[in-house]
Amino acid sequence: MALLNTALPMRGVDMPESVPDQPRFTPRQFRDAMGQFATGVVVITADAAGDVHAMTANAFMSGSLEPALVLVSVARTARMHEKIQETGHFGVSVLAQHQRHTSNHFAGKPTGDSQPEFERLHDVPVIADAVMQLAAQLRHIYPCGDHTLFVGEVFDLKLLDEDGPEPLLFHRGRYGKLTHLE
Repeated sequence: MALLNTALPMRGVDMPESVPDQPRFTPRQFRDAMGQFATGVVVITADAAGDVHAMTANAFMSGSLEPALVLVSVARTARMHEKIQETGHFGVSVLAQHQRHTSNHFAGKPTGDSQPEFERLHDVPVIADAVMQLAAQLRHIYPCGDHTLFVGEVFDLKLLDEDGPEPLLFHRGRYGKLTHLE
């Protein structure tokens, strides 16, 4: 599989003249600042030779409608990093509010009371009963500091019905729920 890296250098961008050599904040302060952005919670999955690997993430977004592309950001030190490259595909499951235990399990905080359940979407593992499930073929890999951005082309997806559960949210290091404003 040939992966295309199409990152372009920045051109014609004027940088401020007095950019500091070092950031004026700590990594923890940056993490806390990024926690101000409320996100959904997803589980990224990959099947490496019959061994399903999964990790909780909130760095997920759509990249394009045509073709249907999604991006996930994975730490270079995470086991999922090599699994996505090894398999060439991945699944993404948007968790429902009742799936906090699944989020915790794949964030390295398992509880012994319940094991998350997988199902298959076009032979890609996904989390059962998730609000949304998709299967993507890896198309691009972009280094991004201590993470890597994986771009996948979606080839299958499944949505729960509109009257199904609401998605699980994450904000300031805690789970939350969606409230619709009129």
